[in-house]
Amino acid sequence: MERGNQFIGQSGAFLDAVERASRAAPLRRPVLVIGERGTGKELIAERLHRLSDRWEEPLVTLNCAALPETLIEAELFGHEAGAFTGATRAREGRFEEANGGTLFLDELATLSMGAQERLLRAVEYGEVTRIGSSRPIRVDVRIVAATNEDLPRLAGEGRFRPDLLDRLSFEVITLPPLRVREGDIAVLADYFGRRMAAELGWQEWPGFAPHVARAMEEYPWPGNVRELRNVVERAIYRWDDWGEPVGHIQFDPFDSPWKPVGMMPAAVVPPASATPTSPSASPPPDLSQVSDLRAAVDAHEKAIVEQALGRHRWNQRQTAAALGLSYDQLRHCLKKHGITGNPPE
Repeated sequence: MERGNQFIGQSGAFLDAVERASRAAPLRRPVLVIGERGTGKELIAERLHRLSDRWEEPLVTLNCAALPETLIEAELFGHEAGAFTGATRAREGRFEEANGGTLFLDELATLSMGAQERLLRAVEYGEVTRIGSSRPIRVDVRIVAATNEDLPRLAGEGRFRPDLLDRLSFEVITLPPLRVREGDIAVLADYFGRRMAAELGWQEWPGFAPHVARAMEEYPWPGNVRELRNVVERAIYRWDDWGEPVGHIQFDPFDSPWKPVGMMPAAVVPPASATPTSPSASPPPDLSQVSDLRAAVDAHEKAIVEQALGRHRWNQRQTAAALGLSYDQLRHCLKKHGITGNPPE
């Protein structure tokens, strides 16, 4: 994640990727950025542009997966008026818009073979031809492309042009996933936490409770930095005990005891609290021989609510926030299942 021109992180794997981008930036050669979703591929592209001699020229971005195959070539190379139905006027493509600067092609692997062939020619000869025209246009564009796909494997399977892959991979920067960036989770969480607390008007940032910090370190972060930011910001805006360290965090925003039947099960989430479950809480029901679905769902719902109450020391507002409910919704649930809402004597 970037703050101004500074990336946030201290792990060796992360700093190595940033350093490689800095070294490649002054060159005019193409760069291929590989990484999982949420690892910061677009930020690396911005760094490559800003540290180059093209920094005053345009940085143009195109998500290749955002357009249907029938429009991607017109978007890249432009078109003349009347070139196809709906083309009422001539239009520059992204190559012409980026002339003198940098063109960032995200989700590169989604390009059709036809678009790949035209892209290869544009990269190889520095020329593009608008759809509906036979006149080539000279362009001076530095290409930065990104993907989360295994391009060499796709090339071996005949789904990506090997010659285009060779042309674009002068330098390949592979971004490490957040789960292997030792020490960076705490640094990023603190940065996002401070920023969100300030946005909400908190006078000070109390940080995270130890069990929450530990849970964040143990979570695999399939969405990487983007997911971390969402999880941290959601935890802070839901937290009611201002001034106290944030004591609850929900990794899966879709996790709920009222999840519709048929939805995929929630991601595995580390425990949000080290507080033992109340001994009065009912154990999860045995679902191996369910004969009454509604009764089984009600029993499971009751067990979840009782266990959540125990984890949060029978604080109903904290329990409601932990379950993704309003206070009134929790009160309705307590009444429905005959739960007093008070700790056992």
